[in-house]
Amino acid sequence: MQICVPYGHSHLSANIPDGIGVDLIEPPEAPAAADPLGVVRAALENLLGGLKWADFKNAASVGIAVNDKTRPVPHPQLLPPLLERLTALGLPDSAITFYVAVGTHPPMTPDEFPSILPAEILERYRVVSHDSENDELLVNLGETSRGTPVWSNRAFVESDFKIVVGNLEPHQFVGFSGGVKSAAVGLSGLTTINHNHALMTHPDSQLGEYETNPARQDVEEIGQKIGIHLALNAILNQNKQIVYVLAGAPRAVMQAGIPLSRQVCQVGVLARYSLMISSPGGHPKDINVYQAQKGLAHAALVTRPGGKVPGAQRSGTVILVAACHEGTGSPHYEDWMLGKTSYQEVIERFKAEGFRIGPHKAYQIARDASKVRLLFCSEMDENFSRALLLNPVKDLQTALNLALPDLQPGERIGVLTHASSTIPYVLDR
Repeated sequence: MQICVPYGHSHLSANIPDGIGVDLIEPPEAPAAADPLGVVRAALENLLGGLKWADFKNAASVGIAVNDKTRPVPHPQLLPPLLERLTALGLPDSAITFYVAVGTHPPMTPDEFPSILPAEILERYRVVSHDSENDELLVNLGETSRGTPVWSNRAFVESDFKIVVGNLEPHQFVGFSGGVKSAAVGLSGLTTINHNHALMTHPDSQLGEYETNPARQDVEEIGQKIGIHLALNAILNQNKQIVYVLAGAPRAVMQAGIPLSRQVCQVGVLARYSLMISSPGGHPKDINVYQAQKGLAHAALVTRPGGKVPGAQRSGTVILVAACHEGTGSPHYEDWMLGKTSYQEVIERFKAEGFRIGPHKAYQIARDASKVRLLFCSEMDENFSRALLLNPVKDLQTALNLALPDLQPGERIGVLTHASSTIPYVLDR
């Protein structure tokens, strides 16, 4: 049989011999909203958490945090109804500024803005990109209870009405994206993001966890110090179509949205697989290694780990299918990986040196690739990928041909076609 998985703006396919079972690991199909703009308007009409539009009628300035090109946020549907509301409050276009929340990603340039924002918005409103390493743009807001120093975009913080727009979906160590995260991480300084993301090594910082997740609750505290008023979040199906929209006080949006996100994204499997084919979901989920790594992390949750002692079970294999046409997405990650020769060396050096953004991506890859066998299909140069310990292969068929001989009789192959937005777990029988 032939399988086909998302890859950049297209797909990759490969043939699996007859007699080998294949499981497509996808949640039940979630139908797209028939009237996306209507769903957005309804959410804005019924704000959660006791928020009222009248509370902001005297605002002189509005800051709207929007995600960068690495997130498939449906801005053409979310933003026009929001801007209608702001206009109804009597706010002129000149009072509204869009802040592109890049986090530690490189700042977006104005010629890239059309890739995330509709032309009519670019014509009417001021749009600026955040830069987490430009200290002149930041203001200090103290520390969280976990000791995270809060440095955030000064202009956004000083806005009278602070709004975040994004998607609510699974996240590998803060549990779920959405709520305050677009600004609490996306518009923070490098020091803040470093300290918060160091919490990813805590055993409770897990995919799909919220209330008990220290990394996520630290994000909530950062958002409180910034003073974010309103979150507008979409929940998308695997085709990147709007299913649900929620708006209101950020924590109320998270509490109402997480059960809905689970319906759309969570799926159980009967047992761990010895061979997983994992696609982050195509563009922009596989725009670079920095994003595509999530495809490995999520697949590893349902792949059989190997042991290092004699007689231990063999490792399962994850074939990560990710175009990565923009390379790694992190010069810090590339520089740090120079000369590393094993996953164990990566893990030991990372722990010895302390948490840093960039190297943390190397640690995440090594953490999972040391337990499973990783094969990597991408557009990246094979020698470069090999230097990053990604184990490149020419194409999906080649990877399958390498992995299939390790399958035992009766074993099935798992296929995650939208790994980055899927929460796979092993059912407790």
